[in-house]
Amino acid sequence: MPASSSLNLIFKLYHELCDRAQIPCQLEFDSESDKAGGELRSSDLTALFEICWAMERYWRVGSRSEAAGAVPDFKHLVMSVLVDGGEVEDDERIWGCEVLGMDRSVSAQKVQLWVMSRAPELTGCLSRFVREKVKACAAGSSGDSISSAGDNYSSDVENAFLLTCGQAWAISLTLRNTLREELSGVSFPELVNESLDNILYRSSVHGKGLNRFWSNVEGYHGPVLVLVSASSVDTSQSDSIIKRWVIGVLTGQGFENRETFYGNSGHLYAINPVFRVISPSGKEKNFMYSHLHLSGRVYEPNPKPIGLGFGGTLGSERIFVDEDFAKVTVRHHAVDKTFQNGSLIPNQGFLPVEASVLEVEVWGFGGKAARQQQDSYKKRETLFTEQRRKVDLKTFGNWEDSPEKMMMDMTSDPNRVQREDR
Repeated sequence: MPASSSLNLIFKLYHELCDRAQIPCQLEFDSESDKAGGELRSSDLTALFEICWAMERYWRVGSRSEAAGAVPDFKHLVMSVLVDGGEVEDDERIWGCEVLGMDRSVSAQKVQLWVMSRAPELTGCLSRFVREKVKACAAGSSGDSISSAGDNYSSDVENAFLLTCGQAWAISLTLRNTLREELSGVSFPELVNESLDNILYRSSVHGKGLNRFWSNVEGYHGPVLVLVSASSVDTSQSDSIIKRWVIGVLTGQGFENRETFYGNSGHLYAINPVFRVISPSGKEKNFMYSHLHLSGRVYEPNPKPIGLGFGGTLGSERIFVDEDFAKVTVRHHAVDKTFQNGSLIPNQGFLPVEASVLEVEVWGFGGKAARQQQDSYKKRETLFTEQRRKVDLKTFGNWEDSPEKMMMDMTSDPNRVQREDR
């Protein structure tokens, strides 16, 4: 079934649910083409995302989804629809906006365009839910209800991480490969505890800085999601406004210590307060840059930037995090030919935006094999380090015959005659 037809069925399902619940709905359907028209309010968008997430959750976790609990926050998705639909300007007024309290509506056609460009996998949630229901009925399971979260899930667990269930689900909607299955493990409460082993690095736990970062991600060969939470101060107005935002980078491979860009695939994400995906442009392949200063090197004639970079060129990266993880720089897409155009933070102009880093979080989505490979790598490195620390005293010979002892004796009594034994 075409994606547009699937999305139209989701609209019809939502319209039917509103009728049964006696909730006003401004969606309309043409009597001849049966296409959706009318408008969706911000509250309708929130409810629509919750329904789609619940259907996807039932397909992913089955009968375990029938326990009551909390629903993820989809404010970043609703705000993205409103911004792309022209109902909310992509500027500083986004901060502090309450989505449910906003009296804004977006036409059904604009919502369809948003889904096709920002979250194409949203169209398949209904068909996957129906297939899972049919399987449950065939197996003799009733599966009569879909609730909103798991029994052993606490919202405190989700709020402890930058990557929440709602944000992970939003990212998974942009992917059509096997990586989407790995991300779904963080999208639903029942699977969060099983996915905690995917966390490679958290600056609040492991410490800030490139050295701490490297000691936790080195040896991991698999797709990696990097999230950066930062705050910038807007001094253009009389009252300074502190803006907090989250951006992300999804790479196709792990990090390497290089002096040049590398990588074959990747995506940039504006996570919060507005969700947006920026896909590769296909013009260049400057996906990743990670350079760590080696302790053995004292002098470099042409030193390269030390830190993490994504997109752009050396010295003008689209995103760059310094070696102390204290500052992140986000540049305009004009400097970047690797990724498509689009702003990563609201009200982003042509000048680089520098912000203070609040938290850095890295998740590995290469599966158990990548994690086991990294564990084996770390064990080998630990073994090599211990071997290098062990000193074999026999290799130093006898102290009485050593040149060091002769020099010390001559220093203590330079007039002493030292005869050589023959």
